[in-house]
Amino acid sequence: MRWKCICAYDGTDFDGWQRQTEGNGIQNVLENALSQIFDQSIKTHGSGRTDAGVHARGQCFHFDAEWPHDSGKLIRALHSILPATIQIRSAKQVPETFHARHSAKGKRYTYHFYLGRANPLQQRYLWACRDVPLNLPAMSEAAQFLVGTHDFSAFGATHGKDSDPNPVKTVHRLDLIQKGRHLTMTTEGSGYLYRMVRSFAGALYSVGRDRLTPDEIDDILRSQKRTHRIVTAPGTGLCLDRVFY
Repeated sequence: MRWKCICAYDGTDFDGWQRQTEGNGIQNVLENALSQIFDQSIKTHGSGRTDAGVHARGQCFHFDAEWPHDSGKLIRALHSILPATIQIRSAKQVPETFHARHSAKGKRYTYHFYLGRANPLQQRYLWACRDVPLNLPAMSEAAQFLVGTHDFSAFGATHGKDSDPNPVKTVHRLDLIQKGRHLTMTTEGSGYLYRMVRSFAGALYSVGRDRLTPDEIDDILRSQKRTHRIVTAPGTGLCLDRVFY
């Protein structure tokens, strides 16, 4: 039996999604819980990695195991073991042809900025820029250069053997919406390079501070080369919102 699960997590206290040798990846915690429930070693396969400090509302993973009960009982069993910072939002049986990563058609991420000094209770879920105001029209103009099918090498980061070999991705959406001092960047696309969304956030922030112009974002994109002018925004503001299948 193959199970498709959607989970949410607060990534603050974890070393990212991927299992770690020291055991502090979210994948480690899930696999330990599943292995206890099934009384055998269970391996999970996620839709993709998230870095240390990055959060998720809709991370997807699958695993294979025989379970004679309904999905609700599986979720309750997991919640009896998992920490409160990891929640199983859904679990259902799927065909064995389903794969959390390879079957994915696209993803949606959000990145949260705060324009000022944030409440300490919110600090772990956003990037408190402390620099107001930002040039939001210029940021929105620059964002549109990043929509479409492009070679996004200039906005990716190398990660050894885990680097995506194909830098050409399609970004369907890259929006910025401000409500008070909260600024949310939302992007949907076919896929993203390592740290690509955080690079979008850092680049647009630089435009908002008038350190880069929208035309320079276009030039950097076309260059297909990573430059020190593109900064990577902190992981705290990033959330994997949904994986599309």
